[in-house]
Amino acid sequence: MWQAEIRIDLEAIRTNVARLREGTNAEVMAVVKGDGYGHGMIPAARAALQGGAAWLGVCTLDEALELRRAGLTAPILAWLLAPGLPLHDAVAANVDLSAASIGLLAEIVAAARRTGRAARTHLKIDTGLARGGATASDWPALCEAALKAQADGTVEIVGAWSHFVHADVPDHETNDRQLALFVESLAVAERYGITPAYRHLANSAATLTRPDTHFDLVRPGIATYGLTPIPGRDFGLRPAMSVRARVLLTKRVPVGQGVSYGHTYRTERDTTLALVPLGYADGVPRAASNAAPVRLAAANRPIAGRVCMDQIVVDCGDDPVAAGDVAVLFGPGDDGEPTADDWAAAIGTINYEIVTRMSSSRVPRVYDGVVTDSVRSSEAHA
Repeated sequence: MWQAEIRIDLEAIRTNVARLREGTNAEVMAVVKGDGYGHGMIPAARAALQGGAAWLGVCTLDEALELRRAGLTAPILAWLLAPGLPLHDAVAANVDLSAASIGLLAEIVAAARRTGRAARTHLKIDTGLARGGATASDWPALCEAALKAQADGTVEIVGAWSHFVHADVPDHETNDRQLALFVESLAVAERYGITPAYRHLANSAATLTRPDTHFDLVRPGIATYGLTPIPGRDFGLRPAMSVRARVLLTKRVPVGQGVSYGHTYRTERDTTLALVPLGYADGVPRAASNAAPVRLAAANRPIAGRVCMDQIVVDCGDDPVAAGDVAVLFGPGDDGEPTADDWAAAIGTINYEIVTRMSSSRVPRVYDGVVTDSVRSSEAHA
């Protein structure tokens, strides 16, 4: 018996990646950072590879090494690297590293020398997002330094890449400007003698809507998990995550009863309240108070009152509800339950945040669809 659970449909992840793979001539890098966007990094990575992904993408060194410790041998790119990290561990584990500055490139070179093998490196150009990446003015110097390191045998320049600002608005003029700057930057690199095997720019939205940006590799993140990168657009993907819990307690209360902290909700009639054991310590946004819908007693109802650390309350009116009934916060929508997109719309955020928050250690993830040494069937939990 279970109290609350996060169910992950690994077959959905496999199918989503296969769908993305069919839509491009490029190789697919499944982005599994952020614990697989809340879905569990290792199981999600395995399912994505089974669906046809050739690469895995993460932010941190620790994420990359965790994938390697799990026995995954596919190419992995890690791109958010603070100064002073033990990059020699990444080089030894055959993890590709992103370099956006001469300083970081120097650390990669030092790690390669310590390891005794060339570091697989992707050079990042900032085409307008103004986060990571070398500026256009710094790009030639980075190319020159990388080419020298490659000639010295400490670096293998595997890729060149950048990231979109407005890919979720496919026809936004910024996308075209970024694409043009990326192509120009590749031409600069080529003049220095750099011809990377993998040029990559497209995230989920661009993978689905801008084939002119696919180059050699695409990097779908949220689409891997079946959620749309463009609100309101249906790309035929299947959401992989469902979040649900069993009602702990029901009680009949009178009209005008204040509910939860601060009494920001008051009942409009005599009604039945249901207590559901999930709260912001479990990943439920506090902004969902009085807003986000929950499926319970055959209807979708907004959370009544403030989200607490461990629990929420749902006003069920006169509908029959009892302790032990299942409340579904969100899922694929098959049975009328809310989706992550519904939650995002209700609280003014994006579906990315809704699923990635679901990483509490006290709410177990239950996996359906794949059986391996580390991912067991969940039939016993159904």
